Amino acid sequence: MTDVKKADAVFEGGGVKGIGLVGAVKKVEEEGYRFENVAGTSAGAIVAALIAAGYTASELRGVLESLDYRRFQDKSRMDRIPVVGPVLSLALNKGLYGGKFVEGWVRELLEAKGVRTFGDLVMETYAGDPRYRYKLRVIASDVTRGTILVLPQEAAQYGADPDRLSVARAVRMSAGIPFFFEPLWFQDGNGGRNYIVDGGVLSNYPVWLFDEEGDEPAWPTFGFKLVEPGEGNPRNIRGPLSLLTALFSTMMEAHDSRYIADHNFARTIPIPTLGVRTTEFDLSREKSDRLFGSGYQAAEAFFHHWDFEQYKTRYRRQIPGRRRERV
Repeated sequence: MTDVKKADAVFEGGGVKGIGLVGAVKKVEEEGYRFENVAGTSAGAIVAALIAAGYTASELRGVLESLDYRRFQDKSRMDRIPVVGPVLSLALNKGLYGGKFVEGWVRELLEAKGVRTFGDLVMETYAGDPRYRYKLRVIASDVTRGTILVLPQEAAQYGADPDRLSVARAVRMSAGIPFFFEPLWFQDGNGGRNYIVDGGVLSNYPVWLFDEEGDEPAWPTFGFKLVEPGEGNPRNIRGPLSLLTALFSTMMEAHDSRYIADHNFARTIPIPTLGVRTTEFDLSREKSDRLFGSGYQAAEAFFHHWDFEQYKTRYRRQIPGRRRERV
């Protein structure tokens, strides 16, 4: 392995396709990089949180390959009522599944590394800088206010202490696929609820998160993006259902796609998802291995043309006087 180098990392959401992210991380580790700051949305938030807690790519691969994804579909008693159960669950709980398994599973993995709240992820070197205080950032969407939510910092908007916010709870918020999982919420000052759902609703790939104007960056940001077969091709809209699907996809992808196109994929590792669906909870071991390999090979190809000096001419992140040192 080469000498350790620093990098920030941003992971896109994609449900069970997250194993592809881990394959790419494996290659990045082999290139000698250590992640300084990490961020992610939905499944990307899970990967980012576990990396922030200290998991290596090899450990993550073992964790994900031993997981029975079908347990994510944690039905309540209401859901089990024949025919009308799912309809009632959507109407009353705003989601088909409770999402308790996801949160509990993430919490158990984090606690195994001694991480419970964001206070456990404070970076002492930057403890006085709100922007870089925490090693991890998680992206969620406040659909009550209609705003993107960067946790833990913006938990303070709801009167919550960012240091005391549960990392597993923040990850669960970020992974709250609308209508699939019941949304969580923050209480507002008047006793009302601000409903929080999947960060992908507003930014599924927030590769911009660590950017600042000013001095040249001390280290790069690597973006890990899951690329669907035929991504970017026109959608075939034939009726109301296909229109709804197209609208939802556009809502989740358009902002990030424009940003990536404008920046020519210079810092993005594009990982082919091989046709695996976001909620393919019966994912076979064979498909899982292929996804991991797809991520590894994508990162391999990325480093064939990676040039940090060229990167620095395109991206300016540090504000003079607040530069993060190479420590």
